[in-house]
Amino acid sequence: MAQVNSGRGERGPERSGGGRSSGASGDNRSKGGASARGAGGAGRTGNGGSPGSSGGNWSKESRAGSARGAGGTSRTGAGSSSDSGAGRRSKDGAPQAGFGRDAGGSGRSGGGRSSDSGRDDRSKDGVSRAGSVRGAGGSGRSGGGRPSDSGRDDRSKDGVSRADSGRGAGGSGRSGGGRSSGRGDWAKDGGVRGNSGRDGGDRSGRGKRVEAGDPVRVAARDVLRAVRERDAYANLVLPALLRERRIAGRDAALATELAYGACRSLGLLDAVIAAGAGRPVAEIDGPLLDVLRLGVYQLLRTRIGAHAAVDTSVALARTEFGSGKAGFVNAVLRRAGEKSVEEWVDELAPSDPVGRLAFEFAHPAWIAQAFADALGARAGELREVLAADDARPAVHLVARPGDITAEELALVTGGEEGRWSPYAVYLDGGDPGKLEPVREGMAAVQDEGSQLVALALTRAPLLGPDNGRWLDLCAGPGGKAALLGALAAIDGFRIDAVEPAEHRAELVRRATADLPVTVHVADGRDSGLTPGYDRILVDAPCTGLGALRRRPEARWRRTPADVAELVRLQRELLSAAWDLLRPGGVVLYSTCSPHLPETVSVVADAVRRTGAEQLDTREYLPGVPDLGDGPAAQLWPHRHGTDAMFLAALRKPE
Repeated sequence: MAQVNSGRGERGPERSGGGRSSGASGDNRSKGGASARGAGGAGRTGNGGSPGSSGGNWSKESRAGSARGAGGTSRTGAGSSSDSGAGRRSKDGAPQAGFGRDAGGSGRSGGGRSSDSGRDDRSKDGVSRAGSVRGAGGSGRSGGGRPSDSGRDDRSKDGVSRADSGRGAGGSGRSGGGRSSGRGDWAKDGGVRGNSGRDGGDRSGRGKRVEAGDPVRVAARDVLRAVRERDAYANLVLPALLRERRIAGRDAALATELAYGACRSLGLLDAVIAAGAGRPVAEIDGPLLDVLRLGVYQLLRTRIGAHAAVDTSVALARTEFGSGKAGFVNAVLRRAGEKSVEEWVDELAPSDPVGRLAFEFAHPAWIAQAFADALGARAGELREVLAADDARPAVHLVARPGDITAEELALVTGGEEGRWSPYAVYLDGGDPGKLEPVREGMAAVQDEGSQLVALALTRAPLLGPDNGRWLDLCAGPGGKAALLGALAAIDGFRIDAVEPAEHRAELVRRATADLPVTVHVADGRDSGLTPGYDRILVDAPCTGLGALRRRPEARWRRTPADVAELVRLQRELLSAAWDLLRPGGVVLYSTCSPHLPETVSVVADAVRRTGAEQLDTREYLPGVPDLGDGPAAQLWPHRHGTDAMFLAALRKPE
């Protein structure tokens, strides 16, 4: 979903197995219409060497003369139909970040990648546990009387909280509260095993005081504070903190898990805190609440030992607030730790089935209900949707047509070809920005679902010839415009891209550098462009409910009141696109939300007003199953490993 009036983060879904053959896809087209990939598609000649033989050293210079397959479609240094897009670099030579929708990254920062395959949160069935809209104020009390924030801190004689040494072997990153598939686990003392015996940076392996010297939890707390005080985005704040403070490896993985996990789980955490404190969370000072949220998250949704979770949180509170408030934190956390997460869910969750699932899986109830409505007859899949939505997404790359194939990109990066898009590659881990093809502008981070949206637009049949006038009406930050531009370049077509915000328009320019794309800074509802376009993409601003895992805190910021204004904007943009479309042309409407008022209702209104012919969009996603009852197509993370993208193709009668 491109943002017209405000910034919006992008996406990149979970991996789901299965490789893709390298045969011709029908999308890498030469000007003559022949497949540019050929039967084998992977063989390369000239200076490039065989795929992967140079350990990822795939500069554009090494690709002169590379063969795309039989039939004379090989790229050379000059004269190739796709040369105009070579490099895709900005004028200053910087590689183009922002080609993909994931402008804010995938929410990964250093450390290992979780597989989300293991148990989590001490649950018996292995399902990730989280919480949702149990508001501030909570419900039941947990044991005894109300803790006082001036109470004593039950610590050691010297008054200093003590942490265990964090010694052990093995370990890897965790995601969304789930257990990592790497060797080992988070150590029970709150450190990460196999990290020189450290918990928070101590290389000695000896026990140490956990005060300001616990950089992992300090970083996680600071992210929570930025989100609460400044409405910051966790997936933008945390990577900068990790770089600035030189937190890397397993420590970075733990900081990421704590920060993002706590942001996702605010509903459950606040309900438990309110029960343990005997007061609404609104009556607790914000900075102290950040520490409590971090502590309760460790107690209920990680395998960090209770002693370490309490001890480190009390130490954070003592360092910043003194012994009195540290005692309050100690009392609340000890009450929170008296019950398992399952017991807290039983005690605090709403009784209705949707509300209970929402509480358990860290979604506001209205969002869970929106998902259930969109699932329709398959509403029984709601648990799977929420579980997938509460997990950390994997990173997807897009191989730029005319520069590199998905097969080659997978070989160079060690990734796996995508299942649905002929240009998608799934990564196991690591920083995609360090990969040579990404630095060279030959590939970028982009959700496979976003790739499918762009491809569906190019595949929808027109009435009459395609004259090569394409339009991306909501283009920022430029991911879909870049993929469309690379495809257009092969056929000698051109694209106009509209974005009202200058800073986002600049992102589009960078993402589409050297491509046949003209960027216009204008409101899509009144762009001033000349009508007559063959194909128009309206990737409309929306609630983003289908991409909540990209921004851990976003689910708690959206409200039902946001929907009406967005729906009005969506209808106006689709109407403007219709006016710019030539008879026989196609407009593709898409959102990264499955919410029915933003999807089928907007399309039905347009069909009613314009007499548009609604095409069966599922036909333009060949090989992709379970897209709904049609004629629109709905992607889901639990089915397709993508964000919950909606897309509908409308054709203008002649």
